Amino acid sequence: MSAEKENTETDATETHEIETMPSLEEMFKAAELKAQEHYDAWMYAKAEGENIRRRAAEDIDKARKFAVEKFASELLAVKDSLDAALLVENASLESYKNGIDLTLKQFANVFEKFNLVEVNPVGEKFDPHQHQAISMIPSDAEPNTVLQVLQKGYALNGRVLRPAMVMVAAAAV
Repeated sequence: MSAEKENTETDATETHEIETMPSLEEMFKAAELKAQEHYDAWMYAKAEGENIRRRAAEDIDKARKFAVEKFASELLAVKDSLDAALLVENASLESYKNGIDLTLKQFANVFEKFNLVEVNPVGEKFDPHQHQAISMIPSDAEPNTVLQVLQKGYALNGRVLRPAMVMVAAAAV
């Protein structure tokens, strides 16, 4: 009788295990749900990436458009000074000269504030990266020395904006 009892218990356990085993249809539905979750997560990540790219492009566009905003606002004071000079009715040549001098100092302050440096290389060795030679002049000075500056150059944060137009000493023949 104990053997029969064991067989009955084993059959009940096997039957119980068979009942808890999911059917192929249930496994397929679970796999479909998992695949849909992964697809949804992928689509979300893809959309988020596109949004980040779009926002970055907008930020770059705004930075490009408004990059000179601070510089331009500083120049407004210089323009105001020039406008005020034109409104003076009984001005002498000396007062105009003083006004221009003060306005030029305002300009120099704005340039200094934004690291815009004047390049005036008289007496320096000619550097083709910073200077543009217009002509060579016979001179007793060392060859390739800048003798005269026709137009000053400017550099912004160490980068040449406009090379200085110069006349250079020619080598003795």
